[in-house]
Amino acid sequence: MSKTKLAIFASGGGSNAEKIIEYFSTSVDVEVSLILSNNANAYVLERAANHNIPSFTFNASELHDSEKVIDALAAHDIHWIVLAGFLQLIPLPMIKKYNNRIINIHPALLPQYGGKGMYGHHVHRAVFNNFEKESGITIHLVNEEYDKGRILFQTTVKLTTTDTPDLIASKVLQLEHEHYAPIIENTIMDH
Repeated sequence: MSKTKLAIFASGGGSNAEKIIEYFSTSVDVEVSLILSNNANAYVLERAANHNIPSFTFNASELHDSEKVIDALAAHDIHWIVLAGFLQLIPLPMIKKYNNRIINIHPALLPQYGGKGMYGHHVHRAVFNNFEKESGITIHLVNEEYDKGRILFQTTVKLTTTDTPDLIASKVLQLEHEHYAPIIENTIMDH
């Protein structure tokens, strides 16, 4: 049986992408086959090169107004899409083509702290400003709205009154690195 091929979309450094690549590097069932970014200077592209994984960059109009990105996915026979710090809304044609096969991770406990503009430091600052006693991660399927797809997994981390937004970010990132790849694997295997 051939491997299930993943494409990872990332906009920045790609630490989650790196963990996912490492996790599946010895898998007999799943492989990371393509890294895509809307940022030609994103460090994730260097990570892709270091692992000999093809990469593809695009701009907003190529994502939303053309078939260029979907064609790139088809050319690499991609079965699943994983978003790892990708900040653009996925266009409807891609959501339809990969229906229930696009997975995202969000650095908070959805439905709280989700939606347009709620990513990265913006989320951790909001959690901090509201004196939350815990935060966490949500891994979910992607639909046509930001952070509204079916939730696959959530886990929490305790926060203290002395946790700064940067410390909250660090705690949440640890959860992301620990849980994202295994949940991706479980979701693919259960599909």
